[in-house]
Amino acid sequence: MLQGSVIIIASFAYLGILFAIAYYGDKRADAGRSIIANPYIYALSLAVYATSWTFYGSVGRAASTGIGFLPIYLGPTLMAALWWFVMLKIIRISKANRITSIADFISSRYGKSQVLGGLVTVIAVIVIIPYISLQLKAVSNTFSLLLHYPEISAPAARTAQPVLSDSAFYIALLLAAFTILFGTRHLDASERHEGMVAAIAFESLVKLLAFVAVGLFVTFGLYDGFADIFDRAAELPKLKALLTVGGAAGTFDTWASLTVLSMLSIMLLPRQFQISVVENVNEKHVSKAIWLFPLYLFAINIFVLPIAFGGLLRFPDAAVDADTFVLTIPMAEKQEALALFAFIGGLSAATGMVIVETIALSTMVCNDLVMPVLLRMRFLRLTERPDLTGLLLGIRRGTIVAVLLLGYLYFRIAGEAYALVSIGLISFAGVAQFAPAFFGGMYWKGGTRAGALAGLTAGFLVWAYTLLLPSFARSGWLPLSFLETGPFGIELLKPLELFGLKGLDQNTHSLFWSMLANIGCYVGFSLATRPNVVEHSQATLFVDAFKKPLDGTGSRFWRGSATIHDLRSLLSRFLGAARAEEALRAYARLRGLNDIEDLQADADLVHYAETLLAGAIGAASARVMIASTVQEEPLTMDEVLNILDEASQIIAYSRQLESKSRELEKATSELKAANERLQELDRLKDDFISTVTHELRTPLTSIRALTEILHDNPDLDTAERTRFLGIIIKESERLTRLINQVLDLAKLESGNADWHNTELDLREVVEEAVASTAQLFKEKRVALETRLEGDLPRITADRDRLMQVMLNLLSNAVKFCDPERGRVTVTLRRDGHALRVDVSDNGIGISPEHQRVIFEKFRQVGDTMKARPPGTGLGLPISRQIIEHFGGRLWVESAPGRGATFSFTIPLALERFATAT
Repeated sequence: MLQGSVIIIASFAYLGILFAIAYYGDKRADAGRSIIANPYIYALSLAVYATSWTFYGSVGRAASTGIGFLPIYLGPTLMAALWWFVMLKIIRISKANRITSIADFISSRYGKSQVLGGLVTVIAVIVIIPYISLQLKAVSNTFSLLLHYPEISAPAARTAQPVLSDSAFYIALLLAAFTILFGTRHLDASERHEGMVAAIAFESLVKLLAFVAVGLFVTFGLYDGFADIFDRAAELPKLKALLTVGGAAGTFDTWASLTVLSMLSIMLLPRQFQISVVENVNEKHVSKAIWLFPLYLFAINIFVLPIAFGGLLRFPDAAVDADTFVLTIPMAEKQEALALFAFIGGLSAATGMVIVETIALSTMVCNDLVMPVLLRMRFLRLTERPDLTGLLLGIRRGTIVAVLLLGYLYFRIAGEAYALVSIGLISFAGVAQFAPAFFGGMYWKGGTRAGALAGLTAGFLVWAYTLLLPSFARSGWLPLSFLETGPFGIELLKPLELFGLKGLDQNTHSLFWSMLANIGCYVGFSLATRPNVVEHSQATLFVDAFKKPLDGTGSRFWRGSATIHDLRSLLSRFLGAARAEEALRAYARLRGLNDIEDLQADADLVHYAETLLAGAIGAASARVMIASTVQEEPLTMDEVLNILDEASQIIAYSRQLESKSRELEKATSELKAANERLQELDRLKDDFISTVTHELRTPLTSIRALTEILHDNPDLDTAERTRFLGIIIKESERLTRLINQVLDLAKLESGNADWHNTELDLREVVEEAVASTAQLFKEKRVALETRLEGDLPRITADRDRLMQVMLNLLSNAVKFCDPERGRVTVTLRRDGHALRVDVSDNGIGISPEHQRVIFEKFRQVGDTMKARPPGTGLGLPISRQIIEHFGGRLWVESAPGRGATFSFTIPLALERFATAT
């Protein structure tokens, strides 16, 4: 079944499906019905991160390091958690400035510098070439393997065969043609390719399904699940070592450096910037990608270890390259369909990366490298041509072909000496050099163009010296003595042990030195130089992206003269006449105008035209072209001062508004609290009236009923009459006592109570209260014990009020103590700077939840359904009011079944005086 024709037909059929999806996506976009306006498609397209390196190389790395492959995917997962802050800011900045590539982003941040954009582009091309060669190697090797089915043989060395006989050469050309058809069929000012994004999302799905299919076959087809395959691997000492942390899995330094590299790569790889930022149609899609993308990485990696161990068990003599286990295991098991599906999955992973990466690079090369150079060659008279869209497309298409051929060249020179993962890590470390200028520019206004240029240059040179050149040396391009003894025999300059630093793996070593040089130069040169006006303006736009609107900002600081005809001609040259007309008409409609001719070529229109051009030729070139068309006039000092004065007034007014807003918020909070307090007081008033009414009605009802009986029955028995009269008297006394206590409490709460303070001996008050209630204790057969300290200081208080408190506490103690063996103890003693009185009983006690309630008005504890506790429920609230008036405290300590102790303290007179003064 697996003849060469079948493989080729299946491959072309798959590529045809991709093209059909891309074509349909573009048609829908032209019709205004985008098919990628979906967060799931956006998240799937981000999976272009998973290339053939992931599809084949992860298994190869796992076969040699065990779990050492995980940091490559741990980093993106960690970075995804920060996307809502970092990615969102990048997207907003890019959309506001029509940024079309990472080179454009960095260039625009540092004053739209052409030199900086060109440098970023050159670095990007150089570091991505090895990555593209990796894809060619993967597709070529797997195609060659499958072509020899059922035999499993290693592909022949490329250097041993001529170029025209090398399948990788034709694969590179085929991918170049396919990429041109995909991404450069026409020129778009926004540089968005909706059809391509839809095809990439489909590719992500295909490679995931293919990898999972092989994983399921190995795990459950060849073995009895995960446990079985890991148990068998553990029986072999060589494989058992791969299951343990440390050793082959790498040191902490290795894990840390790989995690950092992958965190930076998911943001800074040109294809990731293209997909996640340039192709983004809705920033809200980021919220879905934050969890969906890590989930995708988890799904595609869950079978990496089972496939690696399955391959090592199936091919124990190491005759088969571990990078090809995903394909060779199905081949060895005669699973032809699965092997073909795995090949399509690998092809999908490689083509997805190559398409997006080369499109991104072609845009960068065109906008930030070639066009700026061509525009400076006045003898070419490009500015006089009516339409340059053909030239732009030609540059991009040529760049795609050149990049893929360079990737093929690197593959022939150095690719055979490295495993897939090693090649990928070289690119990751190179891309990481963008990080200081990229992230520093987003969060530090002090970063300058000189700092960015110095940092990028230094970091790139160190990267090339410590990673790229060693790869050439291992491939035979440079003598091995370059690695072993250093250039010119200088040991300190050995690229893998620079300045004597040993003990680190190659990638960690390179990352350390390159980032040290990069960050050091970036910060140092930034602090040593001052930004110009444009840099300062762009720094504000980038750093404060979340604080102020970005659209149109900057136009107010420009003054010049231009004509609508000149601007239209300029836009037509780079966008095409139709797109230029469409864009200007849209702008006119926004201004409420019916015709383009009604537009005024003011600062806002010039800024709009520059932004449109930036989408086609990059921010730096757009600025040059605008400057060549309009007559820019420098602002006078008076005008600058007027602008600054106006800005200062706006800022001052804004601060006043903020201050007023805070005052209003504070006043609103106070009114809200006061309203809640009033509502609470109103509720308490209603509760109080309801309770008092109830308490008054009970004795009144009883008195009225008994009085009516006496009135209607004049011949009532004398004993019965006497009993009724006794009840009437008792209820009347209760009524009187209730009214007196209510009035007393009202006076206390309103502060109108009469107080007659004198110096007194609290012991005398306690003894007098005990004597007054002695008869009551006797009647109830309750034992009363007093423990009163002598020679206590005198206090200043109202004797009658304290007497009222003591009588209330003693009467309560009698009422609630044990009915059989009642005992009440009264204790008086000095407690620090106060005198303390404790009245303890051995009654039923009070539960913790009721201990606070009993001090509320009309609140009594006990089973009110069976028998209402005697009393009005006002004694304790009144007592607490009295004690607190003297600066003391009244509280209860109790537990159910263990009695209760009511205690109060009265500060000594001298202490209270000192506190008052």
